[in-house]
Amino acid sequence: MTLEQLRIFVAVAEREHVTQGARDLNLTQSATSAAIAALETRYATKLFDRVGRRITLTDAGRLFLVEARAVLARAAAAEATLFDLAGLECGSLSIAASQTVGNYWLPPILHRYRRLYPKIAIELKICNTLTAADMARAGVVDFAIVEGEICDTSLAIEPVARDELKLVTFPGHPWTQAKPKLADDYRSANWVLREKGSGTRAIFEAVLGQFGVDAAELRIALELPTHEAVAAAVAAGAGVAMLPSLIAEASAGTLAPLDIPLPNRRFLALRREGRHITHAAQAFRALLQPGSP
Repeated sequence: MTLEQLRIFVAVAEREHVTQGARDLNLTQSATSAAIAALETRYATKLFDRVGRRITLTDAGRLFLVEARAVLARAAAAEATLFDLAGLECGSLSIAASQTVGNYWLPPILHRYRRLYPKIAIELKICNTLTAADMARAGVVDFAIVEGEICDTSLAIEPVARDELKLVTFPGHPWTQAKPKLADDYRSANWVLREKGSGTRAIFEAVLGQFGVDAAELRIALELPTHEAVAAAVAAGAGVAMLPSLIAEASAGTLAPLDIPLPNRRFLALRREGRHITHAAQAFRALLQPGSP
């Protein structure tokens, strides 16, 4: 069993698609299929069920995926240690970020990092808060930067910024003329929400309590996987949403912000407790601090 076979297996397993896994690894489909077949043959274990053109993990495949990820994480940590010996003249920085962080808040910081350390390779993965936290927990990234609250003793957690939240709707919605006052106003509205697992969705459901509303009572018009999709749907007249101020400001003119106080939320930097912090990661961490260059 080789690390390359493990990388191929993990890529295919995470996508449940041989062609997509091969494409993302810059391999041919035949080479990818051969690597999976070699593992299954060598250990006489079926890792995938083939159903038509789709594949799904078997029970053995799901168990093996956990171990394969752990091995790759340890290999990456060993490689990072060696790169670290060269200081900031070479090496890599891997980050998982939730969507608001990755699309709006983080790019200027990464630009400063690139300007200061041009020889460090940067990898950014954008996903929702739970997925980003899982990647930090598994040790497959140096940091996860997320916009939802996380409580996990396996993670070192550091606040790095705050963001304001806004209720928004489309111009001409009745709430732009008269703010909602009763719990029934919120219950009767059409809501456009992020998917479950999103930090914004979790905060929104917690905030509903201040309006005397349970999340299960809402009329949900749409659940969408990105803030940009939520903003576009609201602008088209789909209803009301809660969005980060960074998104609301970027959509000024197409959205109508509502003057309803909402709590701020924290951006958190997560890393696996005890994971080796490379010089490249330390330099990035320093840029997250207020007043950094």
